[in-house]
Amino acid sequence: QVQLVESGGGLVQAGGSLRLSCEASGIVFRIINMGWYRQAPGKQRELVAAITSGGSTNYVDSVKGRFTISRDNAKNTVYLQMNSLKPEDTAVYYCKGAFRSYEVWGQGTLVTVSS
Repeated sequence: QVQLVESGGGLVQAGGSLRLSCEASGIVFRIINMGWYRQAPGKQRELVAAITSGGSTNYVDSVKGRFTISRDNAKNTVYLQMNSLKPEDTAVYYCKGAFRSYEVWGQGTLVTVSS
């Protein structure tokens, strides 16, 4: 059974940092393109950062210079290091794995940034 499990969310003050983790199981992780998405209350889900199986990355403009996506294929895990957090980063963060037409989502982890 393919599964993605996120962890690392929580409450942090503005300016603080959090690191999210997403561990995959039941899948050949090294060939999967991974992404972190977020959905704030009343808003559509948006792509925050992505990393390909080859390690190429891209970010939404609002997090460039503050967030870093990385992966450890030996641990079947993708990370999102979030620094200089702002109240507008408050959202449920989801990881997604994709390979060709197949995709799988995690259950989400809540990040709350207080001002």
